[in-house]
Amino acid sequence: QVQLVESGGGLVQPGGSLRLSCAYSPFPSDDYAIGWFRQAPGKEREAVSFISNLDSNTYYTDSVKGRFTISRDNAKNTVYLQMNSLKPEDTAVYYCAADLLAKFINTVMTGIPADMDNWGKGTLITVSS
Repeated sequence: QVQLVESGGGLVQPGGSLRLSCAYSPFPSDDYAIGWFRQAPGKEREAVSFISNLDSNTYYTDSVKGRFTISRDNAKNTVYLQMNSLKPEDTAVYYCAADLLAKFINTVMTGIPADMDNWGKGTLITVSS
């Protein structure tokens, strides 16, 4: 079990920026990944971005490419999601998640909502003027 604690949500105007943080406990194995999902009202939870523990390869869903950046501070066991040029359609509850890299890959390949074993409680981001 991986403990995850998110912070950094809030209200921001369109075009603004926010940074999410997720502090995590040590992974049980090297082949893990950690990342962010989001769920907007009436929609399924979708993978936004994740980073591999082994090689730090990253994934971004198409709608956030060029605007969001995921990074990790190994010394602090914290992963970040820097979100720039925010749009109203980015409004959602954002969840930090950690699990085997293979499960993240399966989620984005199949489109089947994620069934990760480890979730944070979620933090709300509202993009509105």
